[in-house]
Amino acid sequence: MEPSGGEQEPGAVRLLDLPWEDVLLPHVLSRVPLCQLLRLQRVSRAFRALVQLHLAGLRSFDAAQVGPQIPRAALAWLLRDAERLKELALAPCHEWLSDEDLVPVLARNPQLRSVALAGCGQLSRRTLGALAEGCPRLQRLSLAHCDWVDGLALRGLADRCPALEELDLTACRQLKDEAIVYLVQRRGAGLRSISLAVNANVGDAAVQELARNCPELEHLDLTGCLRVGSDGVRTLAEYCPALRSLRVRHCHHVAEPSLSRLRKRGVDIDVEPPLHQALVLLQDMAGFAPFVNLQV
Repeated sequence: MEPSGGEQEPGAVRLLDLPWEDVLLPHVLSRVPLCQLLRLQRVSRAFRALVQLHLAGLRSFDAAQVGPQIPRAALAWLLRDAERLKELALAPCHEWLSDEDLVPVLARNPQLRSVALAGCGQLSRRTLGALAEGCPRLQRLSLAHCDWVDGLALRGLADRCPALEELDLTACRQLKDEAIVYLVQRRGAGLRSISLAVNANVGDAAVQELARNCPELEHLDLTGCLRVGSDGVRTLAEYCPALRSLRVRHCHHVAEPSLSRLRKRGVDIDVEPPLHQALVLLQDMAGFAPFVNLQV
């Protein structure tokens, strides 16, 4: 089989002579990494047309498949015809990705279910507005370490994204209790996972309202939320029967009695009980590893 061009041996079949829609797109190009597609499209005009047809039908795009530092021009070319995306991950573009780069892509892909923008600090409320306005089926969104996310930006998601299930707001440091309360009062019924980690302005008021409005909540990350205390955790134990994991490391105002009820239910908590911590410390200090039973 010949790729293209040149003299063809009798009986030989060139790659591009195979049916594009029935063979090449579903069985060949679907297995080629994005970084290789960029090279393949340079071979000939025919290959470029084939690659463009494949990209136009993509359901999922992860920029990490291209490389750790994807150029702006490469991203623009890869996504210029995409209109069927359901998943979009652009964290490797965090140093330069702007509203001008992203908003047109969101407008062409109203079927998006999952969007990951962790660390994309050059974006603004305009992007969230376009996402909320144009992607009503959005289920999963990562905005971790996006300092530009504030209460006003979050309101659009709360008002227009009824299918939202997973939300990562790690280190979105402008957010306060009021923004989280607004979000969960409108979208809490469907939320299954949320991270509020490393948000010093989030406290018990937000956690208690979250607990009362999120009966399906399974995963909650409060790591480093210094204003969260035992009252918030007790409310979680009371109102969140589906909770499976809770992260409260560095939440210095959360005491063990508030966690014990969740431990008895089998909730995975990243902070060990005091007795276990003491035994580990004793083991480290005295070298009693063969003699100390940590299951006590």
